[in-house]
Order: sequence, then structure tokens, then C-alpha cells
Amino acid sequence: MGQLTGLIIFLLIVAFLLRIDFIFYVVYVCIGVYAWSRWYTPRAFARLTGQRSFTDHAFRGEEVTVTLHIGNPNRLTIPWVQVNESIAPHLRQNKLVADVISLQGRETAVLTYPIKAAQRGFYKLGPLRLSTSDLFGLMPEQQAYLPPDFITIYPRITPLSQLGLPSRLPFGTVASRQRLFEDPARPMGVRNYHSGDSPRQINWKVSAHAQQLVVKTLEPAISLETAVLLNLHTDDYQRRDRATYTEWGIEIAASCASHLVNQRQPVGLITNGIDPLLKQTGAGELDFDETSGRLLRQAGTNGNKTALIPPMILPRNGRAHLMKILERLARIEADETIPLTDWLPTACLNLSWGITILVITPRGDEATCHGLHRLVRSGFNPVLIAIEPDYNFGLVRERAQRLGFAAYNITQTRDMDQWKRPLRGKPATSL
Repeated sequence: MGQLTGLIIFLLIVAFLLRIDFIFYVVYVCIGVYAWSRWYTPRAFARLTGQRSFTDHAFRGEEVTVTLHIGNPNRLTIPWVQVNESIAPHLRQNKLVADVISLQGRETAVLTYPIKAAQRGFYKLGPLRLSTSDLFGLMPEQQAYLPPDFITIYPRITPLSQLGLPSRLPFGTVASRQRLFEDPARPMGVRNYHSGDSPRQINWKVSAHAQQLVVKTLEPAISLETAVLLNLHTDDYQRRDRATYTEWGIEIAASCASHLVNQRQPVGLITNGIDPLLKQTGAGELDFDETSGRLLRQAGTNGNKTALIPPMILPRNGRAHLMKILERLARIEADETIPLTDWLPTACLNLSWGITILVITPRGDEATCHGLHRLVRSGFNPVLIAIEPDYNFGLVRERAQRLGFAAYNITQTRDMDQWKRPLRGKPATSL
């Protein structure tokens, strides 16, 4: 800017001394270009519009396409605009999103780039930085930002269809001797029609063959509630593989919740992990890790990490409720909060009597087993799912059986195969 001003003054002095019209013309052109650049460039740039469109929820392993719309509502062209999009490292696919575009009047440029949902979490996309100047470099570079958007990556779900766990577990509707309701999907046979029977229960084909009205009989069933209790207290895990098995526990919790909802069973979630979004009050206050791009927990909790433990999600059914659980599991992080044995009694206070509690925890040590036994005595139906390897788990299973609950050691995906019911005609193996 100072050099241009000095050049114009120098040319003016030369033009006045030499009385050459061409030099006056050059001076007028320089002044005109400078004035136009100073007036038009910031005003045209300020009117640029930007929009980021994408699917803001994805499952781990999926690829999401992000589309950027950058519009020029001005009548005149903007010669160049540099575009730089900030992407979290866990979402980036080996290249930076940077480009230089030219926008004609009333034109909208469309840029797309893929992101990979490589790891569950709550991530930030952006901000998008736009910068421009005039063609001659007379004006300092103008910059503007498109605010960031956010994407939630759900944990991976391992299909658990047709489970073969003991019938006392509510993976599906459980047979009952009490006629709370009859399940139309579980026919038992037929009986003679009695006054008061619903016409919808009449089996017309069998009635025509028997020449008297008969009605279908259905097996009575009850629909039990389940709560997935996920222990994410870091000191309860072995230090060496802590990160691996906390993620594995979250995956098991998501898989169980998904299966139960698919079976139209109510399911809830309880965890002693922390939700970094719990105390965040606005998008402008969110703090993200620069290395991974994941959401960090809010600073200034005065060391009280229990304040970031999320409230219980009470058992409900339906896809919308499952999405609520998966949202929580996407953001949850392990931390030094409350040990399982200290937290277990208060964690289950608001649960209904008789509810099944799937306790996902690293090990089935003696203290854990006695904690689950207290739940049995309180009228609950706990099930221990230990997720760290234990070569002596047979002793844990025997202890759990004596204390009145079932125990399973699920340390990797292939271990879940034992939960699947074998094909028809083959006897089921006990766990």
C-alpha cells in the first residue's frame, strides 16, 4: 500500500515537471484501479455465502461425502477465492481440502470431499476459511470463516440376531405362566369357541373342517425390560490394554441395545463414564483435541469428574430411543470416576423390580460378583459380561451360579458366536 502511494506521488511529480499526457493517464489509471479495488473487493467478499451439507450421523467404518456450496450473489466476478477446510485427523482421508476457485456473477461453486468414520466420537468439521484479494495485490488479503458443523460417529454394532442365551434373559419376548397378554406370533393350538371370545381369534379354516367354531390359542408372554450397565472406570481396567477394552465394552453395549430394540424390547443405558458434551452450553464453547479432533471434556469442573457422569437413560423401545442410546455411546469416555463396586448400588436405584441388568465390566472378580449378588437379593436379574481375557473364568462362572446370576466372558467378536442359536435340527450347546 505504501509503495503504491509512493509510486503515484512520484508519477504525479514527473507528469507535472515533464507535462507528458501519457504519464497523467497512467496516474489516473493507477488511482482508479486502487479506488475500485479498495471499494469493491471487501464489499463483494462480505456478501459471499457458504454452506456445508452432509449426513451428520454415521456408523463406524462408513464413508460420508461433505458438500461445500460457495455462492457469489454479486453481479460482477470475484477473480479468485482460496478455500481451506479444517478436518479432524480421525476423519481425514490422506489429503487436505484446499482449492482456489473463481466465481462469476451469481455463480455458486460446489466442492465435495469424503471423510471416513474411522472411530466413534463427536467431531468437528471446519471451520472453512475463505480468503481473497484483488488481481493486482493492491489490497491486503480478506478472510472470512464458515462456522464449523458437527458429526457424530456411532460405535460399531455387531449383529446378534437369534441369540441362544438362557430363556430368563429378555432377548426377545419371554414365555410366562401368568397371562399378562397373549402373543399372536406364538400360536399353541385351538379350542372350542366360548361366549365372549373375539371373532378375530376364530380359526375359520379349522372351524369349517370341524363343523363348529374353534378359536386359536396363543402362548402367554411378558415383555421384560433391560438396562445395559457399562463400567468405564479406568482403574477397573488393566493399564496395558485399557483403551482397547473400553472401546470393546462400548461396542458390546451398542450391540446389545440394538438387538433388544430390534426385538421390540425396552432397553436403557447406565454408565459411569463421562459425557464431554454434558456441561457444554453452546457450540462456541466446545473444545476439541487438536490431535484427534474429538470433543474434549469441559475444563473448570474443579476436579469433580462425577459431575460429567450422564444421567441414566430409562428403558424404552423404538428406533428413536436406540438413536438416543447410540448418541450417548458415541460421546462417552472412560475416566477415573467411581469404581463399579461403589457405584453399583446407587446406579440401580431408579430401576424397576425384576429388570434384567447387563453388567459390562472388565473382570468378574470376587468384589464384582458380590456386588451383583446384592442386586439379585434386591430383586433384579443381573448378568455379568466380562470383557477382558480371563483364563480362570470357569471359576468366575461357578461363583456367579452359586450367587444366582449368569456370567459370560466376551473378549472379541468371535466370542459372540457362542450367543447365536444353531441351525434347526442341531442341538443347542449350553454356555
